[in-house]
Amino acid sequence: MQIGNLTIDPPVVMAPMAGVTNRAFRLLVRELGAGMVGTEMVSARSLCHGNRRSRELIAICDAQRPVAVQFFGHEPDVLARAGKIAEDLGADVIDINLGCPTPKIVRNGDGAALMRQPHIVAEIVSAVANAVSIPVTVKMRKGWDEQSVNAVEIARLVVAAGAQAVTVHGRARSQFYTGQADWEIIRQVTDAVQIPVIGNGDVFTPQDAMRMLAETGCAGVMIARGALGNPWIFQQTAALLNGTPLTSPSCPERIAMAKRHLKLLCDDFPEAVAVRQMRKHASWYLKGFHDAAQARRLVNAACIREEMERALDWALAQQG
Repeated sequence: MQIGNLTIDPPVVMAPMAGVTNRAFRLLVRELGAGMVGTEMVSARSLCHGNRRSRELIAICDAQRPVAVQFFGHEPDVLARAGKIAEDLGADVIDINLGCPTPKIVRNGDGAALMRQPHIVAEIVSAVANAVSIPVTVKMRKGWDEQSVNAVEIARLVVAAGAQAVTVHGRARSQFYTGQADWEIIRQVTDAVQIPVIGNGDVFTPQDAMRMLAETGCAGVMIARGALGNPWIFQQTAALLNGTPLTSPSCPERIAMAKRHLKLLCDDFPEAVAVRQMRKHASWYLKGFHDAAQARRLVNAACIREEMERALDWALAQQG
């Protein structure tokens, strides 16, 4: 998949996820075959104001590349300035968020609220594309609700404004993350524009990714919740694309990956912060384990790295 001057190989990318896709997770999934990774959603206005946390979210190293920095906001000039700052900090792609359904985001006119403001979307994409020399992309939903499905209209507008790829999540904002993703809208957008379309929604297995590519004709697949506790999904999907399916990781491999994830978090954050962040990831890694409920209790009680590692070791020991 070609996005501007970037070759995304394999055409399987990691979705930006708030509270998940920090530097540690991005490193893991790139090592395990993701063609491109995305940062957590960053406030364009906060970055322009010099907010330290916003800059920390754009902590890019060469091992993560290519990296798309995703912004939310609704002011074209602010997003343009933020895009330029991110480019100077090493971003490979600037992605504009039109999909976040969270009330605190949409009430400010950001995220999925922009699906109701197509003319502003076009102004934003044009402003950012004129401000940076790297590709600008857009991640959208199918519409605000089922009565206002306008993904095709928005896609055509952003292409005219200078976007070089578009990701379509096959749910309306009104659905949040419930119900079934509508892959037909992904096919419709793919048929309507000449830039790469990346499909998103309900990709939980490598087979799901293959089916999405076949059914929609999209150029690439974006994986979100399917990667939680399972960063191997990118490696497995790439292998399936090449006709060489891989086996699922064993319990010892899953625990080893969880420990490595913990180490990477500890490299970036104070130990107590890293362990708190790791609790949710550890619970995801333990999905399907025997005695997983007790293991999760131990994980959620851990306050220091040693306690987290002991909890993971205990979980592995229960597998026989």
